[in-house]
Amino acid sequence: MEDTQVRDKIRSNIAQKKHISDKVMPNFFLLMASLSVLTTLGIVIILVTDASKFFSAVPLTEVFSTELAPLRKDPSFGILPLISGTIITTVIAMLVAVPVGLAAAIYLSQFASDKLRRMLKPMMEVLAGIPTIVYGFFAYSFVTPLLMNIIPSLQAKNALSPGLVMGIMIIPMVASLSEDAMNSVPEIIREGSLGLGATKLETAFKVIIPGAISGIMASIVLAISRAIGETMIVTIASGSSKNFTLDITQSMQTMTAYIVEFTSGDAGSGTLGYYSLYAVGLILFIFTLGINLLAQYISRKYREVY
Repeated sequence: MEDTQVRDKIRSNIAQKKHISDKVMPNFFLLMASLSVLTTLGIVIILVTDASKFFSAVPLTEVFSTELAPLRKDPSFGILPLISGTIITTVIAMLVAVPVGLAAAIYLSQFASDKLRRMLKPMMEVLAGIPTIVYGFFAYSFVTPLLMNIIPSLQAKNALSPGLVMGIMIIPMVASLSEDAMNSVPEIIREGSLGLGATKLETAFKVIIPGAISGIMASIVLAISRAIGETMIVTIASGSSKNFTLDITQSMQTMTAYIVEFTSGDAGSGTLGYYSLYAVGLILFIFTLGINLLAQYISRKYREVY
């Protein structure tokens, strides 16, 4: 009798503890899930609040001009040189990362053996773990002198070298995510294509890539966002020239490099130059937000349902 009462009491205590945890843990998980949303909301509020002070003092005709000289006695805050520098280095990076990354993904997904894939993929992903400041010094001290032998007019600080090195850094992102998307295509579709007489290469380009286009596009857009937000490589290797030019052999400055340069001690708190940092940050945020929204649209439009 006493044993039965003890067992009932233990069961009651266990049930009570489960009941309490069932109530508490969902709220805890909700709080954890809300942290990222609250953090993003806080960042947006700060960016918009401080950037509005800049835009209220500087006319849009000046903001979207080609003259950027924030430290003059009569400063000018045209951001087009920063936007052009960011876009040019990003385009160069993607011209390297997309073809090489997709080629690596196709090889790993379609041609490599399981043993070789397990060896090559981690080796390739090591590139993503190298600090970006190391890439920056690599671009400045090795890639730029190498390119000077090919392009004599290339300056010591230029847009070509950091763009190429950024592309190398982004290759693992494109290759890994694209390979995962290709492997998600059902094996029966792959075998059906091969059974109809298609080669592995034809199967890859006419069956696998169209079937995985949603994931491939998502990887490319994520890589673009990564290139736009890159800081240390362009800060070290592309220089700080604020000239509006499309010549990739010359020095350029990106939006992230401008933020790094201006926060190194030249921007006094509360000054117009200080608030220009938030304006550039807001524009950079809008860039990446638009790219991510585009990625979601492309993913939904071309998603294959199996």
